[in-house]
Amino acid sequence: MPSTDHKVKIYTLSTCIHCKRAKAYLQECQVPFEFVDVDLLQGEERKSAMEEVCRCNPRLTFPTILIGDVVIVGFDEDKLKRALGP
Repeated sequence: MPSTDHKVKIYTLSTCIHCKRAKAYLQECQVPFEFVDVDLLQGEERKSAMEEVCRCNPRLTFPTILIGDVVIVGFDEDKLKRALGP
């Protein structure tokens, strides 16, 4: 079961199936994480979240997953396993 000493944060859209799969995978692996449903934010909070996503994923696609310094765009179980470690 993967585990990590790094902070895990996911930027998602509330209606995105790939975002839901990424969250479910992390929960299944019992990896603590923070998530932000960007589409549910408004005003400055939304603008700030979009700017943060754009810094690590200029294409602004979701999910954008941050594991320490590693950025994973989209739900890719193999990449997640590697980034989370043994």
